Amino acid sequence: MTNLELANGIILGDNKPVFIVAEIGLCHNGDQQTARELIKRCAAAGADAVKFQKRDVDNLAIRYLLDDSDNRFPSFGKTYREIRNHIEFDVEIYKDLKAYAEGLGLVFFASVFDKLSADQMAEIGCPVIKIASHCLTNKPLIAYLCEIRLPVLLATGMAYLEEIDEAVDLLTRGDVPFGLYHCVSIYPYAIEKANLRVIETLRERYGVPVGYSSHETENTGESLAVALGAFSVEKHVTLNRNAEGFDHGFAQDMNGLADLVQNIRQTEKALGTREKTVTKEEWETRKKYHFSLVTTRSLNAGDVISSEMLTTKNPGTGIPARQIHEVVGKRTQVDIPEDKLISWEMLD
Repeated sequence: MTNLELANGIILGDNKPVFIVAEIGLCHNGDQQTARELIKRCAAAGADAVKFQKRDVDNLAIRYLLDDSDNRFPSFGKTYREIRNHIEFDVEIYKDLKAYAEGLGLVFFASVFDKLSADQMAEIGCPVIKIASHCLTNKPLIAYLCEIRLPVLLATGMAYLEEIDEAVDLLTRGDVPFGLYHCVSIYPYAIEKANLRVIETLRERYGVPVGYSSHETENTGESLAVALGAFSVEKHVTLNRNAEGFDHGFAQDMNGLADLVQNIRQTEKALGTREKTVTKEEWETRKKYHFSLVTTRSLNAGDVISSEMLTTKNPGTGIPARQIHEVVGKRTQVDIPEDKLISWEMLD
């Protein structure tokens, strides 16, 4: 599997710490100070990055849908256009939020849903661009992102493999570094819908880093995804799960985010490395409980050892039982009492 280098030099992927992305998304409700508070709290919880969403509202949907009545969030507006405009930040606000996030040691980036938004996020210096699952089949947008040439993170929710093949082919031919996110586009979903083994399927099929973009209400699948090799975990976050607006209901609050980060870091520690060895601590146990070769009767100097003269017992500080074939047939150099650990110094 190849690694993914962001435009700021950060390298993600195999043998790197899991890249934990706090998806602020729309949970700022269009308020800049709420967004700053979310960023501050995400940094305190231990996230590596914060992600927002950028849309050109006027070109998001056909006019009929934009101007149709929408009473989901009355304090935001009465139509879909009004709601979206209420939530949307302009570029200057994103510049401020990016500077604030980076000052706290966080990577700042965004999902983009159109060419104008892609230009704007590139203009403010985002080191990576996210393509949401909604846009996986939007070939004109993906082709345009190839021209911008920033690294890409592509979510794969509600897509068939052949559709992912096409998006990956565009990015590959465009020579754009990219990683994938396994994603289930249900908001929210129970753990039995997570289908986490798709992480392995995507990694084997495309040979790139694969992460997990989670819409679970709990913190269960994320650590399992890390155990399956996810290079990154993305989770929606909010200050209040009961707030009016998009995404709050399935987002994690700040305590939940802190727990998520801790769970992932503990999972990383538990996974360790691929090297199989005996640790210093294990050697102490091994010396007590491994089996060594022990005499079954008294032996005289010059005796030729047969298998009947030996048994295996604790402790593990003598000749290991697995080497019995190397001892049988050797001659003793000294007298050896019954029930004695054999050592190489006792033998020819």
